[in-house]
Amino acid sequence: MKPITIVGILDNGCKSLSSYAWEKIIHSQILVGGERHLSFFPDYQGRKIPIKNGLTKVLEEIEKEHYENNICVLASGDPLFFGIASILIKKFGLNNIEIIPNLSVAQLAFSKIGLKWDDATFLSVHGKSLFGISTKLLKTNKAILLTDPDNTPQKIAKYLLEYNHSEWKIWVCENLYGINERILEFDLPSLASSNEKFSDLNVLVFYKEKKNPVLINFHEDQYAKRTPLKGLITKKEIRALSIMQMNLKDNSCIWDIGAASGSIAIESAYISHNGKAYAIEMDEESIEYCKENLKHHSIDNVIVIHGRAPEILKDISDDPDSIFIGGSKGSLIEIIEYSYSRLKPEGRMIINAITFENIVDTYQYLKNHNIDFDVMQVSINRGVPLAKYKRYEAQNPIHIFTIYKGKEK
Repeated sequence: MKPITIVGILDNGCKSLSSYAWEKIIHSQILVGGERHLSFFPDYQGRKIPIKNGLTKVLEEIEKEHYENNICVLASGDPLFFGIASILIKKFGLNNIEIIPNLSVAQLAFSKIGLKWDDATFLSVHGKSLFGISTKLLKTNKAILLTDPDNTPQKIAKYLLEYNHSEWKIWVCENLYGINERILEFDLPSLASSNEKFSDLNVLVFYKEKKNPVLINFHEDQYAKRTPLKGLITKKEIRALSIMQMNLKDNSCIWDIGAASGSIAIESAYISHNGKAYAIEMDEESIEYCKENLKHHSIDNVIVIHGRAPEILKDISDDPDSIFIGGSKGSLIEIIEYSYSRLKPEGRMIINAITFENIVDTYQYLKNHNIDFDVMQVSINRGVPLAKYKRYEAQNPIHIFTIYKGKEK
């Protein structure tokens, strides 16, 4: 078995290669790469395998040939920066791979605009949807985004404007180190309306002076909601305790059942910015408020589902790491039963119960089925004006059940 060499190459072709990289290419019998990269080597004497229409067939060819042939794979820039190297390592093992990196597209882009990049966030929509990009950008004030021919700079800018982004300075960096290199600066509105025809080989650099404030534990008045029924939103103090109990990771999948205005889904999705949340709600008016709140708070990794639980939950393919139940419309036990069956091992389910019936029914069900849980009763008194003084105003007491699947407290 001969090692597979992965060589990073830039858009100025052979000029970007070290003598060591050249030696590896010259002494290989098979050269693998995109058609653009292979075109840099018109006199190559061995066999060329172009990468197109996915990697499946290419990986099969490499697996078949690398026992007897020296194989060199060409990749853009640093092969471990959103590149093919991680796929080849997973397939063939690190002991069978040698990587000769070049400058990454991040190094090239930031060097062109004179910004340090050690504190930047690295994002990609190459071959992906734009889902979640807005939420991820809330976490940073500097980012580089890899695009593709479908996700053009204008399309991305229009999408971010829909999610209430502003203040970004954006550079479109195209054909870096190539003969048609261009670096163009925009703000979001001017990029969204631009008639520029950009090369498919482009990346976007985002920068603004300050990071956004942390998006969590907003007062309920900062969410659009049904009126006059202002109780249809989890109060900020209860929301903070409930989300804390959910034990969220940055890539958690969350179900918010009875989402109403979406406050739990929104703030959970912000914490789990590399994951997603499902906001499940049966009331049409609340659904519209939930969507409005998502746009207002720039959260785009929440999927809103209109329907009644537990029946509608069967349409969700993703099993949850964390579940919040804030409304049940009389079907609480059925929702608990089905949701718990879908909850991932060591996941958590949080239930906010206000009525005596829901408190008693939940407690009895969990005890009867030997399900591990904790419960706390929370009473909040808020200070409110009374003439020139302050007095306390009591909020509804709430029982917060924390249900564990497996012993993970």
